[in-house]
Amino acid sequence: MACQGIDLLSTKAAGDDHGENSSYFDGWKAYDTNPFDLRHNRGGVIQMGLAENQLSLDLIEEWSKNHPEASICTPEGVSQFKRIANFQDYHGLPEFRKAMAQFMGQVRGGKATFDPDRVVMSGGATGAQETLAFCLANPGEAFLVPTPYYPAFDRDCCWRSGIKLLPIECHSFNDFRLTKEALVSAYDGARRQGISVKGILITNPSNPLGTITDRDTLAMLATFATEHRVHLVCDEIYAGSVFATPEYVSIAEVIERDVPWCNRDLIHVVYSLSKDFGLPGFRVGIIYSYNDAVVAAARRMSSFGLVSSQTQYFLARMLSDEEFIGRFLQESKCRLVARHERFTSGLREVGIGCLRGNAGLFSWMDLRRMLREKTAEAELELWRVIVHQVKLNVSPGTSFHCREPGWFRVCHANMDDETMEVALGRIHDFVRQHQQRRVKAERWAANRQLRLSLPHHHHLSPAHLSSPLALLSPQSPMVRATS
Repeated sequence: MACQGIDLLSTKAAGDDHGENSSYFDGWKAYDTNPFDLRHNRGGVIQMGLAENQLSLDLIEEWSKNHPEASICTPEGVSQFKRIANFQDYHGLPEFRKAMAQFMGQVRGGKATFDPDRVVMSGGATGAQETLAFCLANPGEAFLVPTPYYPAFDRDCCWRSGIKLLPIECHSFNDFRLTKEALVSAYDGARRQGISVKGILITNPSNPLGTITDRDTLAMLATFATEHRVHLVCDEIYAGSVFATPEYVSIAEVIERDVPWCNRDLIHVVYSLSKDFGLPGFRVGIIYSYNDAVVAAARRMSSFGLVSSQTQYFLARMLSDEEFIGRFLQESKCRLVARHERFTSGLREVGIGCLRGNAGLFSWMDLRRMLREKTAEAELELWRVIVHQVKLNVSPGTSFHCREPGWFRVCHANMDDETMEVALGRIHDFVRQHQQRRVKAERWAANRQLRLSLPHHHHLSPAHLSSPLALLSPQSPMVRATS
């Protein structure tokens, strides 16, 4: 029926430029059709493709129980029901914007200040990114983005706005750090193609790398933006999920302390409570712009994706509790570092390394040695085995526009300890089986070479020369990982 009626839809609705034709989203579909459950489906797919923080939700639950007045649906808070239920100003509740500005400063260690009047709401960071795309660029114009980058940016920023994302190529030899040389190369390359570059988009901390952008690089970006009159959008939705040194540095701090002369009209911050607080269902996204015109336009556009007044009311009270927020951020940090260490040490037990990270809810896992060959096709073959046979939904580096095959993002903060141990057990079994097959293949190759070097080797039957190399193929059958 849907196919028959496709001609009744708009080009936008009927087209496939939505950005979801990606292995990143295909892995989610595999999980959705067979989700793992400790009690009811231990053979299902474990979700390791979702960057979600479930490690500290108990702290928010406890605060909620101790503060029933924060909800308008309790006897303690019902006196505010009529005021909140009828509130629909797209500026947002004044107490919410004040609390959010205070919280954003607290997350950044008090090293930057935020003006409540510049806080613009949106329906999650997805809505914030799209709103900025509409505000800052026209269809066909482009933003430069360091690789690897979050796959859904292709949907969030481009699908409805019509803008383009062009890669700034970064590489593993320097831990995928963004350099001025790479930025200039991408900028000049776009200009040579006749593409108008309107800005630079970065995530800090990085998704998927789990690393932070250092102060000097942020200062370089602000300077480049000023000199070339392009925007700089800093997605900082993991700012409160930095769990180890070096300390986090926000662009807000850099433009106050390091490059105060830069053109602030070009600087914009995206934030959210989905990651640091683990509240994606609340759909709280924030645009913080230093440009008055952008603030005004984004606020008008926010009418299409407002945060409910009930949610604003609850969060205004929780975020204003500085003592609780301080304890929450510290405890969340401790839990994140413990989970990160347990997971990465578990990988090291079978010889798997990860990029050294200190932030985020994931690790950038290096499986380059397990590839059949160093190609994107070989990476996707390996990924299919991991998803459909090992039954772990991890995300391949190609979906993050990484040009070096063999890297995978693995999320590990979205599950309990027992599920994580099951996941590690499956990885251990898979890697050991792969190692055993490789050893057999290497022995066979050595024996074959020896036989070929002997006289009359042409009398050997084809069966003696048959190769076990197929055992190394990610397409080959595999014993199901135990759970």
